[in-house]
Amino acid sequence: MRRDTLLAFGVILLILAALGAKSFLLSVPPVQYAPGQFNAERAKARVTFVLGDQRPHPADSAADDAVRARLVATLQQMGLKPIVRDQMACNDFKKTRLVACARVRNVIAILGPTTGKALLLSAHYDSVPVGPGASDDGIGVATLLEVGSILKDKPSKRPIILLFNEGEELGLVGARAFLADPLSRNVDSLLNFEARGVNGPVTMFETNQPNGAAIAAYGSTVRRPFASSLSTDVARLIPNDTDVTAYKERGWVTLNSAIMGNETRYHSPGDNLSGLDPRSLQDMGNEALALASTLSSGLPQAKGNRIFFDLAQSVFVQMPLEAGAVALLLLLLMFGGICWRRRALLRGLAVVLGALVAGGVLAWLALTLTSFLRAGAFWRAHPEFSFMALYATTLLGELAVLHWFGSKVETQRLRAAYWLLLLVLGAALALVAPGGIIYFLFPPAAVLLGIIVSRWFASAEWIGGLAGTVLLFLAWGELLSALEELFSPGPLWIVAPIAAIIIAPALIEAHGIFCHANRRLVFGWSALIALLAWLTAGMAPAYSRDHQERFTIEHVTEFPAGKSSWSILNDGRRLPAWYERTSKWRGGKLSFSDRMRAIAPAPSLPGIKAPSIEPFEIVRNGGERTIRLRLTANGSERILLVAPAEAHIRTAGVSGFIRPIADEDSSGKYMISCTGRSCDGTELTIDLDNAKPVDFTVVGARNGLPAAAAPLIRARPRFARPQYVPDETLAVTHIKI
Repeated sequence: MRRDTLLAFGVILLILAALGAKSFLLSVPPVQYAPGQFNAERAKARVTFVLGDQRPHPADSAADDAVRARLVATLQQMGLKPIVRDQMACNDFKKTRLVACARVRNVIAILGPTTGKALLLSAHYDSVPVGPGASDDGIGVATLLEVGSILKDKPSKRPIILLFNEGEELGLVGARAFLADPLSRNVDSLLNFEARGVNGPVTMFETNQPNGAAIAAYGSTVRRPFASSLSTDVARLIPNDTDVTAYKERGWVTLNSAIMGNETRYHSPGDNLSGLDPRSLQDMGNEALALASTLSSGLPQAKGNRIFFDLAQSVFVQMPLEAGAVALLLLLLMFGGICWRRRALLRGLAVVLGALVAGGVLAWLALTLTSFLRAGAFWRAHPEFSFMALYATTLLGELAVLHWFGSKVETQRLRAAYWLLLLVLGAALALVAPGGIIYFLFPPAAVLLGIIVSRWFASAEWIGGLAGTVLLFLAWGELLSALEELFSPGPLWIVAPIAAIIIAPALIEAHGIFCHANRRLVFGWSALIALLAWLTAGMAPAYSRDHQERFTIEHVTEFPAGKSSWSILNDGRRLPAWYERTSKWRGGKLSFSDRMRAIAPAPSLPGIKAPSIEPFEIVRNGGERTIRLRLTANGSERILLVAPAEAHIRTAGVSGFIRPIADEDSSGKYMISCTGRSCDGTELTIDLDNAKPVDFTVVGARNGLPAAAAPLIRARPRFARPQYVPDETLAVTHIKI
């Protein structure tokens, strides 16, 4: 009994140690390069010059003019002849009811011959108003400059276009403008480079559909692959967008790559050059140069859709989607038959499903309780503590069900039931994300092989079960590490179901040990580990110099009343004591936003005005209307028009860029934005399926705060900074048209 108890405790520690060490499946090698290869130090020196004083440089601002001038000078110093395209453009989003407009200046340089189908390398050089954009997308700019400097002196069978576009952060406006450029008509392939963080390995997270040619090029070229067809499906389903969203309509062979480590610096003042990891830049550069060299010779002839993933960034596995679907079906049928013969279809499946659900639910409850006791994103400085607490709690929940309800169920029945249930989950996932099929093939195949061979070699099934568990960890552990980065802002509980799937087969393979162990000791120690993990997560510092709290201060004036308010957007943590002593804060929403925030009275600002909207032409056609408006900024750097869902706006934009705004897959309010100096005097055209007057909310934003905000800025927590939304001054009014 004592031996089995010690073994059971060792299994628990081994599982948690493996989950804690899974990050080693993803790594970024040190900066190493040879002559003629990508040089991260030289690339970073170039982008350092381009960014200058590292101030935020949103599109159509004086700061972005300076960045563009240095970018053009750098290209000229490289011996290239950059072209600057200057146009007012608008872009729409398929997933939201938004049309965004801005004046953009795309910078273009062409390598190689002037005729033939072209390879496009794309990155954006504008930043968000809240940060300098050293990673987003300075890493892309640095990559294109270094790759261009290497390829310009090498023979190429076709043109290579370097596109440094402006306005991605405003709504992919520069990408939309390029699609109207004559040069875009000759493009047949695209490499796009982005960032959602400042470090970590480069992940290729998006391709065109069908992806056969793109994956053939990637698989044969990239030496350290980090990509999965599940992530490319997820990129298609979630609301996030990159320039590739605009480019997709052309059907180009596409590979979209990014880094995503340490999201706390992303879209914040922390996205500076000191935060950009040279190793990540080297990783992106190596991949970009290799792919550009391959694709510059032409496109692979592969067709159809491929499913794919990598193992520990060393082995890239791919196969036709159809083959994967057939393999999944065959495995499903085989394990269904095995479960039928072993009478595992009822109790066996119930125990395994109960274990998975219990693990996930218990982890969610523990996180909810901890969040109640400690408000805000308490995990931001040390997310690894919270993730390990979630995993320890998930293991505890699974162990409880397997031991209390499955103690009389043989290991072989539980084993067959688990792998059948996993395959059922894979089949369900395939309905919405078929790229995920590949994650459900190789581990159960190893188990099935062991079951078959066990007819002649009794231990083969146990060996196959162990092999399947290890293969599952290698594939899903890397996936779990990526999810930790993706969901580090929250909600954290999303990782628990994946962890439950990884943990369960290990517990099942050790089921005999747990059944003979001292139940009280095993559960007592497991509960103690989970409790200590949560205490560590709950007591660790919530924020640090490198991982800061989101904390944006806004001054908002509502017209015509002229009433002003302070608005605080943060992680949900209680405001500092000084704030609560000096003002009466309440939770609420602003007229143009559904996001909860802290609001308090603020002094009015003399002379501030909201943007004015002048309708100078209205054309009626039955139940339809076309409205032409002239914008007057009145000092605003960004203008936003918000209309209710019942407005039924069909299209909006400027001349030459009238974009659809209504989409059958979107809902909610309509939004039309214009950003930059050139919005003052811009004329917008809006088409509505609505003959009745519409109430528009008009929001004008200017970066920075009035002098009256100085005490609030001083009282901002030590490790806190604006993120996503800058400190800004807003003026809001309403107009019925």
